[in-house]
Amino acid sequence: MPPLLANQSAMAEIGRVGCLDLQYRREGLRTILATSRCSTPWHLFPPAYLDDSGCAFTSLVNPSGGFVAGDHLSIHAALEEGAHVVMSTPSANRVYRSLGEESRQFVTISVAPGALVEWFPEVTIPFAGSRFAQTMAITLAKGATALIWDSLASGRVARGERWAFSSLRNEIHVTTASGARLLERYDVRPEQDSDSLGLLSAYDYVASFFVMSDAIDPERWPAVRDRVSGILGSLGPDLLGGVTEPPVPGLAVKLVARSAEVLGRARELVWEATRGELFGLERPALRQY
Repeated sequence: MPPLLANQSAMAEIGRVGCLDLQYRREGLRTILATSRCSTPWHLFPPAYLDDSGCAFTSLVNPSGGFVAGDHLSIHAALEEGAHVVMSTPSANRVYRSLGEESRQFVTISVAPGALVEWFPEVTIPFAGSRFAQTMAITLAKGATALIWDSLASGRVARGERWAFSSLRNEIHVTTASGARLLERYDVRPEQDSDSLGLLSAYDYVASFFVMSDAIDPERWPAVRDRVSGILGSLGPDLLGGVTEPPVPGLAVKLVARSAEVLGRARELVWEATRGELFGLERPALRQY
């Protein structure tokens, strides 16, 4: 049983405790959702199949519209050998104002040999006065592959809420079969120290993209790196980004953008380039609201 469920009764008076458990299996030419379980506010739709790759496209739906103070939500996904899953959200993740309690999301993904997970949720938007923490833990078996996208808005930009949230903590932790690890962690508290934003203060969006696999021939990574670098350089002065090699086999991309349009375009092009170079697949046309 996931640890959050054990604490459900204790947390009930503070916020919602919702858990989404998903297990995927390859059957023939398709990946299927073998077992699943969800509790409010998560709502589970069966996977869609948008192309002939057999990939299971999963939409993570939270009908409540976002995170409120005290929410503790979790997602646990396990991909069995050879499974291929894309996980996304139908709209932005909104974090509402809090007078004290932090809202939290925990994501754990385990990827078996030969399996591929693509994590591409929409942007997280922290409202003014909100407090949010997210932790992601991805475990890759030998021969497993992960594409991880994570993006953050400075707030509701159109309402003038740039960097007006109280706190936001984010951690992405990847562990490979060899024991190599990647860790990205940041803790932003504009309410306490607006000067700590540094370079970020001039931008409205920040994003990370990681593609990791020991199943890819090392000689193929330079071509992917060069193509992604070219994309970042082609999007003009409203985007600043770079590509580097992390401690695990693969690439790490960091970028900041001045508009949602530029961020969205970068996401599309980087995803498309990576999918095409490594797997010969087109970028999926996900339905967004």
